Amino acid sequence: MLKKISAVLVGLFASASAFALPPATIADLTTGISFTDVGLGVLAVAALMITFYVLKKGAVMVIHAVKSM
Repeated sequence: MLKKISAVLVGLFASASAFALPPATIADLTTGISFTDVGLGVLAVAALMITFYVLKKGAVMVIHAVKSM
């Protein structure tokens, strides 16, 4: 019985929220996203990965140079 009541309540609230919001357009959805911030984040992560790669390569070169002495 409780499951039926909760199912009816969920159905009522879901349908009420669907009618409460106006239909969204693509322009409405894209105004909330700043693509410059996303691009900056991607570039920052790429720079971090390149930095770690260069540091690792440098450390390997130094270790090989020390071992060859």
